[in-house]
Order: sequence, then structure tokens, then C-alpha cells
Amino acid sequence: MSWLLIEKGWEVVGSDGEHVGKVEEVEGEGDIFSGLLISTHLFGKPRMLSADQVAEIDEAGRVRLSISSDEAKQLAEHEPPESA
Repeated sequence: MSWLLIEKGWEVVGSDGEHVGKVEEVEGEGDIFSGLLISTHLFGKPRMLSADQVAEIDEAGRVRLSISSDEAKQLAEHEPPESA
């Protein structure tokens, strides 16, 4: 499936099948997919996943990663760029 179909709220699971979080935002431009911002818990900033960490997108509204759920939860929190 195309990354263009991913929507906010889709479930994100690790390569081990364990729940990681939910899609907050899809990052890309034109036909170039750069990654996803995901929320791993109710409070806290989203975490950035690069496109190469996405292994599969399925029709059920789920994104499977190429890294484990533990690895995904250890990613640094995303800091939005400062406005000028």
C-alpha cells in the first residue's frame, strides 16, 4: 500500500507485533515519503520515525515497523523547528 493512504490515528506496531503508538502526522512531499510522527503515550511529544523504519502498511489501518516496539519507544522526542 502507498504511504499516501496513512492517516492520523492509525496504529503503529513494532517488528515484534507489539503496539507502539498512533500516527500523529505523515511526513513527505510529492511522492517522497520521509517518515512518521507517532505518539507513544498520552502525554509527551511525538517521536519521529524515518521512512526506512516503516516495513509495511496494511489495509486495516496499521503500520508495521522494521524495528522492535522497545526500539521505537526509545527514539528521541521530536522537537519542532523554531519559528523565525
